Amino acid sequence: MVKNSERDFDLAVVGAGSAGFSAAITAADEGARVALIGYGTIGGTCVNVGCVPSKALIRAAETLHVAHAAGRFDGIKASATVTDWNAVQKQKQDLVDDLRAAKYSDLLSAYTSITYMEGEASYSDQGALIVNGTTIDAEKTIIATGTRPALPSIKGIDNVPYLTSTSALELDKLPKSLLVIGAGYIGAEIAQVFARAGVVVTIISRRGLLPEAEPEIGEALTTYFGDEGINVISGISYEKIEAEGKTVVLTVQDQGQTREISAEKVLIATGRTPNIEGLELPHAGIDVASNNGIKVDAHMCTTREGVYAVGDVTGQDQFVYMAAYGAKIAAKNALNGNSISYDSSVMPAVVFTDPQVASVGLTEAQARDQGIEVRTSVLSLDNVPRALAARDTRGVIKLVADGKTKRLLGAHILAPEGSDSIQTAVLAIKTGMTYEDLGATIFPYLTTVEGLKLAAQTFDLDVKKLSCCAG
Repeated sequence: MVKNSERDFDLAVVGAGSAGFSAAITAADEGARVALIGYGTIGGTCVNVGCVPSKALIRAAETLHVAHAAGRFDGIKASATVTDWNAVQKQKQDLVDDLRAAKYSDLLSAYTSITYMEGEASYSDQGALIVNGTTIDAEKTIIATGTRPALPSIKGIDNVPYLTSTSALELDKLPKSLLVIGAGYIGAEIAQVFARAGVVVTIISRRGLLPEAEPEIGEALTTYFGDEGINVISGISYEKIEAEGKTVVLTVQDQGQTREISAEKVLIATGRTPNIEGLELPHAGIDVASNNGIKVDAHMCTTREGVYAVGDVTGQDQFVYMAAYGAKIAAKNALNGNSISYDSSVMPAVVFTDPQVASVGLTEAQARDQGIEVRTSVLSLDNVPRALAARDTRGVIKLVADGKTKRLLGAHILAPEGSDSIQTAVLAIKTGMTYEDLGATIFPYLTTVEGLKLAAQTFDLDVKKLSCCAG
């Protein structure tokens, strides 16, 4: 338990998003006096402009697709269309507002030891933490200022009316066409939402769709996007972008040829950059990495003693649950000594496209780079009874294992219900299971997660020769 010092606060937390609240509440539960410093809208990225609004719109657009896809069942015909996109947006925003209140602003009254301050924090020339001209007298500090959309280095980008993930999710009127620059998880999710809502969508990137994913998954998802009318262009280099009347025109080099791609709106989805500029970190002797993320060690300590950094501002593991996890570790270490280490070796990650992409552990390439003798298993969903019954066999499951020990190292799922299946793989990898162990485990029949069992059996068996529930 923390022992209160003579200072005003035991801990100052800079940033009132998911990571900041996690740190502040953890510290308060430890008996600490906390200064929670917010700037802008309370709640941070996830509830306001990220996870919550994007998933709400993804689900809304999914209903349109499901209706159109009903024809895969004989004797069924259905349709759905957008009648009022502004109404969709209003319902989404009502949810955001409700959750922001319930999970953030309304929580503060329950913690009397947390003092909330509104203002932009920075370090003075002498290295003191300042908010609104006042020095914050705290024993320790945690920085959790998050990120914002990053801009690519394309000539003319500052002179065109581009959308970011934030403004795209707030459009009250659908454009006729949308050009998405960037094919990571943000670009892929938003592109599919707008395409399903009737917008003509083109995704363009240097490295292809979901370049960090296993190639089998990126290639398959590209095909499925094409089936929905989403054009994915990769292997290009950017030349310039400019506005021409009511359209935006991007000029690229594509296999040695100059090519122009135009759309009514352009979405920049080329990643996010840490919010560090206003902090004046050099005054405090706090170093940043090449990606502008604040450098931290395994205990979430920065290069200044007594100062920690957590969440997206570190430039790593940019998922809200990892931000909250790291914040709890930082708060406990700050108050009780650096005894807890951050571990992301079994971190699940999900991309909420349809099919969903879910992964944990090493990719095949990462395992080989570590000098491991790798074995892999790749199973298409047309081998999974659940997918056959749903008449939706879009997807693939890939497992990565150590060829010598048979221990599972990674699992990568592309499936309509992939996000609900990945936690089984997380536990399998965390507990050191082999693929033989996983293949011998009892799974419920006619579930997507059963595909993990079948993929594990595929290391040594031809699952097409097994009867239902065999193994």
